[in-house]
Amino acid sequence: MRMRSYDIKKLTASEVRALFPDKEMRLMVMSSVGLIQHLEEEIDGIEKLITKKLKIREGFVKLLAVPGIGEILGLTIMLEVGNIDRFPTVGDYSSYCRCIRSIRTSNSKVTGYGNSRNGNKYLAWAYLEAVHYARRYHEAIRSYYEKKRAKTNKIVAIKTVSHKLARASYYVMRDGVDYDEARFA
Repeated sequence: MRMRSYDIKKLTASEVRALFPDKEMRLMVMSSVGLIQHLEEEIDGIEKLITKKLKIREGFVKLLAVPGIGEILGLTIMLEVGNIDRFPTVGDYSSYCRCIRSIRTSNSKVTGYGNSRNGNKYLAWAYLEAVHYARRYHEAIRSYYEKKRAKTNKIVAIKTVSHKLARASYYVMRDGVDYDEARFA
């Protein structure tokens, strides 16, 4: 039997008994439910502590309107970016976020690859997390992701959406404008 962790979290003891007649399987499921609940409590405590200690700066407030970016990811991006003015172009920012590949070309031929470890791994992680959330809860991003996934594979589709979110975030932070969903796709 396959179940999503979201469905496992909602199971009660009586539902577990009805679904799993085997005693050992019931014990494993109840152990997993308890572990998930414990970890969620720990994560909530850490998030509360962080939000008490840190406040999002004025230039980054509008970043919270970008799909997939909540308070914790917004704080992560704020702390890792520092001053957005240090990135003269959106390409520089995307490269720093590890959202684009580093390829050297000459006469439209690939002559080599750059250092793929350059950039900020925490920003790369933050935008990937934003993609996972955004494609679940935002229709425009989900449809763009599905179109891209139909043409390529899952990883390329996720990285493409990550790049688009990083670009959108750059303009929101640099210009202080609101996120415009119509310009996403």
